[in-house]
Amino acid sequence: MATLKSVTVLAPAKLNLALDVVGLLPNGYHNLDMTMQAITLYERVVLRRSNTLSLSLPGSPVAANDSNTAIKAAIAFFRYTGLLAGVDITIYKNVPVRAGMAGGSADAAGVLVGLNALYGAKLSMSELCALGAKIGADVPFALMGGTCRVQGVGDILKALPPCPDCWFTVVMPDYGVSTPEAFAAYDKVGSSIHPDCEAQEKAVRAEDLAGVCAAAGNALEECSGAKDNEAIKAALRQHGAVTALMTGSGAAVFGVFTTEEAARGAAEALKAQWPQVYVAQPDKGGARVVSPKWLL
Repeated sequence: MATLKSVTVLAPAKLNLALDVVGLLPNGYHNLDMTMQAITLYERVVLRRSNTLSLSLPGSPVAANDSNTAIKAAIAFFRYTGLLAGVDITIYKNVPVRAGMAGGSADAAGVLVGLNALYGAKLSMSELCALGAKIGADVPFALMGGTCRVQGVGDILKALPPCPDCWFTVVMPDYGVSTPEAFAAYDKVGSSIHPDCEAQEKAVRAEDLAGVCAAAGNALEECSGAKDNEAIKAALRQHGAVTALMTGSGAAVFGVFTTEEAARGAAEALKAQWPQVYVAQPDKGGARVVSPKWLL
């Protein structure tokens, strides 16, 4: 068989259908309870065999340096496998930055999955998740994808059945939010919002979209500093969203719709004020190789 020269990976963004802060862990990190959902908005990660390690992010303002999650993932992979090799990474970023949608984690997951295929390393999902957890809290979910109940610092994952059919309209304001700053603000002011993740898990299992939406909420919403939250949520609801909430630590806000027509109608209406709008559906998977086709 010919040596594989390059692979292309699609790595989905995520939304938090629920995010609760349930306490502090002994190590000082926040203990979270969340429902995470992969969506059909993707980072496209292209990996080519090389003797060196390089990263290119065409058209993106994100720095392509050693602090980038993609580089961290490649270094972690080569250290773990002991492979004396390199890779040229090109990432076509579609997921907004500092949005609470785990674009950086998706990049890391894409690199891990891609290198595993490119070099035939045959690492298991649990091995990839263990490597990913050292890079960032959301990387294990970015690898697993689909619909998951996620607890701890993001390291305890339970795969759930697919989210009931729906559409998401995601609105990104013209600023981002720093995750550490959002959690620091939470420590000072707390939250009146504490979603019922247990009820939401039951609703997912029952294929009950109304129940999923009724249990939705984000404990970081009030302290994220994302000043457009309430206006975006109200606009999404006005255009037919069953519910609307911030994802992650912000700044993106999304509405849940029962039909594509309603989701796209809302997107068109909100673009006048917030030009960065995305329409997506739940994705049942995580980061995966899409090319070359014979690998599938």
